Amino acid sequence: QVQLVESGGGWVQPGGSLTLSCTASGIVWDIYTMGWYRQAPGSERELVASHTRGGTIKYGDFVSGRFTVSRDNVKNMVHLQMDSLKPDDTAVYYCFAEHLVTKVKYWGQGTQVTVSS
Repeated sequence: QVQLVESGGGWVQPGGSLTLSCTASGIVWDIYTMGWYRQAPGSERELVASHTRGGTIKYGDFVSGRFTVSRDNVKNMVHLQMDSLKPDDTAVYYCFAEHLVTKVKYWGQGTQVTVSS
C-alpha cells in the first residue's frame, strides 16, 4: 500500500519561510519521480517542483528561485524549502510520487500553507 505522509505546513508572514516534508512508503523509491503540486481555492492543481532519482529537477515558473526541492534517498523523503513566501503562495500543497514509465501518480493528503500578515 502506497502512503505519502506530508508535514510542515502552516501559517507564515509574507517574506517568511517554510519547509514541507513528505515520507513515502510502499513504492520502489528509485523508479518514482517525487515532488509537490499545489492547489489554491478556485484554481487548478499546478506543479511546484519535481525531482527524479537521477537528479533531474523541475520547478513551476512562479517559483523564480524561491523554492528548493530535495530528496533523501536513504529515508525515502522529499522536502520543499520555501523562502520569500508571498500571499499568492497560499494553497494546499500535495506531495506526489509518479512512476517513471507508467506515469501513475500517487498523492499525499495535502498540507495547508497560508501566507498572510
